[in-house]
Amino acid sequence: MPKADQKPILVAAIAGAFGVKGEVRLKSFTQDPAACLAYAPFVDVSGKEILHITSSRKIKDGFAIFTDEIKTREQAEANKSTKLYALREAFAEPDEGDFYQSDLVGLRAEDENGAALGRIKAVVNYGASDLLEISGTPDVPGSWTIPFTRVYVPVVDIDGGKVVLADAKAFFLTDDDNPDEVEAQS
Repeated sequence: MPKADQKPILVAAIAGAFGVKGEVRLKSFTQDPAACLAYAPFVDVSGKEILHITSSRKIKDGFAIFTDEIKTREQAEANKSTKLYALREAFAEPDEGDFYQSDLVGLRAEDENGAALGRIKAVVNYGASDLLEISGTPDVPGSWTIPFTRVYVPVVDIDGGKVVLADAKAFFLTDDDNPDEVEAQS
């Protein structure tokens, strides 16, 4: 089980079946795609071991693996989209000033004056670049995103439990804003 302050880190996901003999297609989320294989056995978000690799090979857009737990094509398809995590202790400590994206989740988001803007809910990437998803912003329903760049996130203070966001109010609407007026001004 992971320590209370160390959540497992997402490294891969099951993308479905590969072939008819129970091989599983694996999609890696690590910077070096093959590195995800070194973190097996994989765990779920609670830290419980869920997948042991018995063999692997590179295929287009990922890896094909055989596991102890999945023996048929149907089982592989049934496990499609299962997120595979590695325990934080399996990773090297980041260098000074570096961090893992998972370290950001839960941090306070503040503006340059120290006013609370909510907490980081997730780090997402829809293809163009990383975004921070912020929730719990006073007078702002739901969540909103801001590009995760030095321009908009000039300070990341993991030890202090916060990030500082610049020009954040340009990225969300408050309950008092009229979306039609904001669109017309753009």
